[in-house]
Amino acid sequence: MKKSTIITLVVIGLVAIWSISGYNSLVSSDEEAQTKWADVETQYQRRADLIPNLVNTVKGYAAHESETLQAVVEARAKATSVSIDPSNMSAEQIANFQKAQDVVSSALSKLLVTVEKYPDLKANENFKELQAQLEGTENRISVARRDYNDASRQYNTSLRSFPKNILASLFGFEKRAYFEAQTGTEQAPSVQF
Repeated sequence: MKKSTIITLVVIGLVAIWSISGYNSLVSSDEEAQTKWADVETQYQRRADLIPNLVNTVKGYAAHESETLQAVVEARAKATSVSIDPSNMSAEQIANFQKAQDVVSSALSKLLVTVEKYPDLKANENFKELQAQLEGTENRISVARRDYNDASRQYNTSLRSFPKNILASLFGFEKRAYFEAQTGTEQAPSVQF
């Protein structure tokens, strides 16, 4: 064999190894982001599963607060009907998903404010336990969203970094969207006495 043929084969072999390694790295990063998205959905589902128990506990004490209770149930139903395909999600889909979850958060906040009117309910052990689980779930949601954004950032960085950007464009890898802060959260609330 000629020396030039051997050099050509070695170069082709190195490019093939680099391509396989780069592709597998992108797939791994994408799978990590999809796993983190599943964690986000799991925590939101956990919250959705707690809501019926919370509503039923409050119903026993605050039956005439039916409008607030109905708002919570409707928000939960709407939020659980919004789903996203993690392999093909856009910023708009995440925004719609988050909007539905924000409605649940708002309805739950109103419910918890309503509860303040009922000292017997606040002392109820079932309610205390459900409220503690709900608070813990809200923290888990926050952590899961942060972890998803971190995994998406790592994936997006890989997509945009040279020379993997070449492989990403060849194989159709696309940038992942992030969770973003709610509109208006950049301003501190004003407190007046």
